[in-house]
Amino acid sequence: MPVDRRRFLKAASALGVAGLAGCTTNTNSSSGGESTDGGDGGEGGEDPVNVGMVYATGGLGDKSFNDMAHQGVKQAAEEYNVAYENAEPEEASQVGDLQKRFAQETDPNYDLVTGVGFVQKDGMVSNAQEFPDQSFVLIDETAQTEDGEMLGNVANYRFKEHQGSFQIGYLSALLTTQEFSAGDSATKPDQKSVGFVGGFEIPLIEKFLAGFKAGVAHHDDSIEVQSAYAGAFNDPAKGKEIALTMYENGADIVYHAAGGTGLGVFQAARQKGRFAMGVDADQSKSNAEYKNVILASMVKHVDLAVYESVEAVVNGSFEGGVENRLGLDEGGVEAVYGQELGSSIPEDVKSKLEESKQQIVDGEITVPSEL
Repeated sequence: MPVDRRRFLKAASALGVAGLAGCTTNTNSSSGGESTDGGDGGEGGEDPVNVGMVYATGGLGDKSFNDMAHQGVKQAAEEYNVAYENAEPEEASQVGDLQKRFAQETDPNYDLVTGVGFVQKDGMVSNAQEFPDQSFVLIDETAQTEDGEMLGNVANYRFKEHQGSFQIGYLSALLTTQEFSAGDSATKPDQKSVGFVGGFEIPLIEKFLAGFKAGVAHHDDSIEVQSAYAGAFNDPAKGKEIALTMYENGADIVYHAAGGTGLGVFQAARQKGRFAMGVDADQSKSNAEYKNVILASMVKHVDLAVYESVEAVVNGSFEGGVENRLGLDEGGVEAVYGQELGSSIPEDVKSKLEESKQQIVDGEITVPSEL
């Protein structure tokens, strides 16, 4: 039975993402990564569905991508008889070993192994073929053989980040071209400039930039879009350095798709009296210290993908060999206004943003996914 996405998104919003990583952590000496005990499956006589979670490098506590995935399995454990264990690789080279550890474990037997992030792909392609009876989930990539054959025991979830980023770009453009102030920050409309900070210069992150630039141009193609890549997802100092330069060069608003590096963008915005846009989670809540500079966030519902896949295992309806694409219409991505500054955004701007969303859903606006 497929998940009721509207019900899920409402419940997930109530949960929030802050504090999700507050578990006891134990070192996994065999892989060099870390594993964390998760939900215990509750009480009762029936054995729980066991889920092994392998997160993206950077680990839990990023208040963004990984924490959203954790939120999904946490909610599944609250609603069903589910137990889970978290594994946090320190390096990309460890993810395959962590996947394999879950796949070959017999006490407990893991009903589902989830790989969070594009870095999981190579290990999962190998492990899915070595353990054909094991169900896997891959988020942000698609598990295929060198011949392009989909692996029948892997459910793949990918997102239309470009659509959500279009919304953030359009909102940024609407605000940078007018006098707008909120909190301690303000735009300088005579400069008409916005910025983007990416983690790595890879196709996935370029999707964010492609959508962002298209959204900006949808309002005014003369607006300058500054962009740069930090070369890391967990380097706030680098993120701050890049964003400070952008603000000093006239950017009113900087959007990031850089994981923990984005913390530095918020720091720079506060220092310069400008604005920032969050990513993956509603970062005005997960990074509430910076809610006075975060106008909005492009929420990427990794939590939905994890929850949906776990629920399918619980219900006996898990389907591998498929690629699920989640965009604005499917509730996979959305632009969410900041909890403190959102109310200051003019209603006519919000109306235009909602209109553009419907045009994307209806196919009247086609958002590019490549630069």
